[in-house]
Amino acid sequence: MVVCGLACWRCRWLLPLLLGLAIIMGIIALAGRGWLESESEPYVQQASLWESCTRGEEDLNWSCESLMDYGWGRAAAATYLVGFVILVICFALAVIAFSIEILRFNFVRGIGGLLFVVAAFQIIGLVIYPVKFTEEIPLTGDNMFSWAYGFGWASTVVVIGCAFFFCCLPNWEDEVLGNIKPTTYYSSPERAPYLN
Repeated sequence: MVVCGLACWRCRWLLPLLLGLAIIMGIIALAGRGWLESESEPYVQQASLWESCTRGEEDLNWSCESLMDYGWGRAAAATYLVGFVILVICFALAVIAFSIEILRFNFVRGIGGLLFVVAAFQIIGLVIYPVKFTEEIPLTGDNMFSWAYGFGWASTVVVIGCAFFFCCLPNWEDEVLGNIKPTTYYSSPERAPYLN
């Protein structure tokens, strides 16, 4: 016998939990100094969303310049930061929405729409940064976009997935709220002779 049904009402915290994970990855991306790094030794290039640092092969001190002096640097930081702030707002709204007993499903669909806006802002920032950085900042040695930049993309991918789930959740309102009984299916007629 197989019982089919959507996740129970207790599982409603999975979506806010995923949004919290996206926030953590966004914080790592915003604070991390690994947006661009030297690929191999000597490590002479390092950049974050906010600044670019270089040093000589024998020098131990980094010489940094702010990316906020460039229009594209301000645009990349602003779009990613605006997306992050909206993500935090969506997280708070999701916690509120799933905390009340009578879930407002139109409210949940609105959170999904806002999450698509978050994804759009973050993607714009994540695309502007590497394109303009490689055009306007002189690079030393072999470089790669590194772990902090990857956390930015991971946060965006989680946000896109959550946006789809938030938008589609109202389609299964009765199952989530437990208003219908799960359907039972039998695998063979011998196990359920009374169905004949």
